[in-house]
Amino acid sequence: MLRDIQRVSVEDIAIAVLPKEQTAADAEGPLWEVYLLNLKQAPIENVIIASKGYGVFKGEEVKTSTLRHYLGDMSPMSYMLIEPIQETVFGLNNEYWLSFYIDREIFDKKYIFLPESISESYFTMIPLLGKRGVMIR
Repeated sequence: MLRDIQRVSVEDIAIAVLPKEQTAADAEGPLWEVYLLNLKQAPIENVIIASKGYGVFKGEEVKTSTLRHYLGDMSPMSYMLIEPIQETVFGLNNEYWLSFYIDREIFDKKYIFLPESISESYFTMIPLLGKRGVMIR
């Protein structure tokens, strides 16, 4: 029966992590933000994202809380802020599980930023935002 289920791949959807532009009030150090990018020519609906971190830190297994974000509907060629993220979790796997609908068909995809992959050495130009950051497509 599993062979009867059609797996539909998710294309033209990306998640990006970018440094936040600092203001004088941002005294606690560098801040980062995670964005969802709809690079499709079609809207996506009922967007839900679950985010969590996990891995080994100082020799011990670590898991962060799972956060769930309902973003609603997204226009074609648009982006939305998912959440802020702290540099302290960059040494963990940072997972974002995305689910959404297009014309009553459900899609989902897991995006995982591996430990230490959120780094300036992996920066690229992020479409729609016109800024540099790390992106998984």
